[in-house]
Amino acid sequence: MSERIALYPGSFDPMTRGHLDILERACLIFDRVVVAVLENPSKSPLFTTEERVELIRASIDGDGCVEVGTFAGLTVDYARQVGAVAIVRGLRVTSDFENEFQMTLMNRRLNPDIHTVFLMTSFSNVFISSSIIKEVFRLGGTIDDAVPPACAEALRRKYPTDGQR
Repeated sequence: MSERIALYPGSFDPMTRGHLDILERACLIFDRVVVAVLENPSKSPLFTTEERVELIRASIDGDGCVEVGTFAGLTVDYARQVGAVAIVRGLRVTSDFENEFQMTLMNRRLNPDIHTVFLMTSFSNVFISSSIIKEVFRLGGTIDDAVPPACAEALRRKYPTDGQR
């Protein structure tokens, strides 16, 4: 039987505990999961692509199931390149599904051999998004329980304070 590879694409700016939750469960389903950081010039991420890759590597703690890569362009093209049979997407709330559903239908049209698997995040992570984490931290809130330690430290470097967080 051949290795079952999944692609878990995203911005991961920064990686959150919600992302890790989805990744851990994807590793229970697939032999290997490629976490793919999207290089999207139309977005203005806080962290560079290289920083996001390093933060993910620091956050996964050497999990043998996980590889980290980067891509630009169509997700299905990168999925084909890495030999993925599926794209993993995390869902928190119903509004996530509406957007993901449209992308899934387009991906399916572009490559019907690559399936999309939706995993619901754990209840404790429903409210977490990278955007909310950055905003809360920038405004002085604590985020240590919502992101891996490496990401919390990276946020502290990006938004220096008087040491209160």
